[in-house]
Amino acid sequence: MKEVVVLADTHIRRGSARRLPAGVYAALDRADLVLHAGDVVTGQLLEELGTFAPTLAVLGNNDGELVGQLPEQRSFTVDGLRIAMVHDSGARQGREARLHRRFPTADLVVFGHSHIPVDAPGLDGQRLFNPGSPTERRRQPVHTFGRLRIADGHLLEHRIEEV
Repeated sequence: MKEVVVLADTHIRRGSARRLPAGVYAALDRADLVLHAGDVVTGQLLEELGTFAPTLAVLGNNDGELVGQLPEQRSFTVDGLRIAMVHDSGARQGREARLHRRFPTADLVVFGHSHIPVDAPGLDGQRLFNPGSPTERRRQPVHTFGRLRIADGHLLEHRIEEV
């Protein structure tokens, strides 16, 4: 079984005193994999996340320093589960169909950009997952991140956690 921590929209700038919340670090201590759905801002955070577990990330609209280092989207398999990741899923209206067209074989599509947590069914059994933001909640009531448990091609657990 794989324990996966899912982050997006951390917006931690070089030289900033901002850090991830303690609850995220506690989850990272138990992670087998970290996914970051963009707006990392600097490679410094990616390096730090990599000290906890292998880390996969995509380029966000605020990741100018990481252009050429991160892909705009990626598809991969974790313990048999097909996952796709992109920063911006587009407007809420039509999201399910749009992501299914873009990633027709993915079991799970991870995205960010809005800072709004989403854990919802998509089309044809696809799961759509946006962890929100652990550092910039914007209009959301709390800071959030995601946790997944994956085994034998199945998403056993998917949840948004408050920090």
